[in-house]
Amino acid sequence: MIGVRTYDRWMLLATLTLVFLGVLMVYSSTSVITPTLAKKHVSEFHYLKKHLFTVLISFAAMWVAFVFDKETLKRLPVPVLVVSMLLLMLVFVPGLGVEAGGARRWLRLWPSTFQPSELVKLAMVMYLAWFLSSEGFKNAVAGSRARRMAGEKGVDPQFMYFLMPVSVMLVFQMIFLLQPDFGAAISLGALTVGILFISGVKIRYMFSLLVLGLPAVVMLLMKPYRLQRVVTFLDPWQHRHDSGFQLVQSFIAFGSGGLTGRGLGKSRQKLDFLPEVHTDFIYSMVGEELGLIVAIGILMLFSLIFVRGLMVSGRWKEGSFEYYMAYGLSLMIAMQALVNVAVVTGLLPTKGLPLPFISYGGSSMLVNMTAVGLLLNYSRSAQRNESYIAQKEDKFTDILERKKAKRAVYGRKK
Repeated sequence: MIGVRTYDRWMLLATLTLVFLGVLMVYSSTSVITPTLAKKHVSEFHYLKKHLFTVLISFAAMWVAFVFDKETLKRLPVPVLVVSMLLLMLVFVPGLGVEAGGARRWLRLWPSTFQPSELVKLAMVMYLAWFLSSEGFKNAVAGSRARRMAGEKGVDPQFMYFLMPVSVMLVFQMIFLLQPDFGAAISLGALTVGILFISGVKIRYMFSLLVLGLPAVVMLLMKPYRLQRVVTFLDPWQHRHDSGFQLVQSFIAFGSGGLTGRGLGKSRQKLDFLPEVHTDFIYSMVGEELGLIVAIGILMLFSLIFVRGLMVSGRWKEGSFEYYMAYGLSLMIAMQALVNVAVVTGLLPTKGLPLPFISYGGSSMLVNMTAVGLLLNYSRSAQRNESYIAQKEDKFTDILERKKAKRAVYGRKK
């Protein structure tokens, strides 16, 4: 008999720490009524109250995902994918869709808004886990290997199965571009390729996909406002008074924070210098108020969640639904965190993407907390499975030892 924890407590602790830091930073970034906030006629607790409500709902979603029956979950990928598609289309319906900054990416839901693109990422992970763990895909991979060893020619059965998830991804990407949301399209593509990479799909198929998609990416980047973002990314200081203003202010925030920061609540960049400081650029304010040490600590917490998620995936049978789900959910959270940090530090062109668990934004918080709940669910089940196997092994070993003892005392039966 061995003692096994019922869930991955390190992952839960890292998540709770990030959420707590998020509550502190959201309040710190919105507690001072700047001219911008004054125009919206909000109080110092306006955003904090809404954020706390989102956190409460997200914890409820995490709990539901934690206790949800895994066998039932296997039947949900296609329905969730269809629902996410419908929600994504509803943003174009007048009265339901909310337009901001020339884009329609949100649905008007009381008491706030919801961004369906966040749900699409979770739905895509579930769909890929269901599809890649199916017998049809496994047989296609095995058949492809057998044909290659036998030297047979013709259409590779694996190629047809490769096209199916790619086609689903392309449909979603086209809808994203109609909103427009170029960043969401790229993020979904990277997530899909990342999951396909571990599934046994031939590398040349994925490389061909990247090569064929490159002209489309270049063409989309030639749009004036997207091209301006790339130019600004290459030399933000040259455009510090216009398109590079936000990124330069982010650099100033990090630089002025130093090793230990100015102190909680003492940010100067939040005083209408750094736009979107409570959402996409909240990591910059972390660096300014709490310093480099805490900023690096946040990266370590995200790394811990990712590594623990991979460990959960590794405890399930390779190629199973749970195996792909744990890997995909871990990759989804880590990728979003990595892109956000890269943007605010000038390593990637500016893209509106919140920092998981920390930024103000209900859609991201709800989806990522649900993902953590599922990971905790799979970690609990995997550990129970390991405990059961260990108990069987211990019982079998005990039987052998008792038989050996009897033979030593009474001798071998004739």
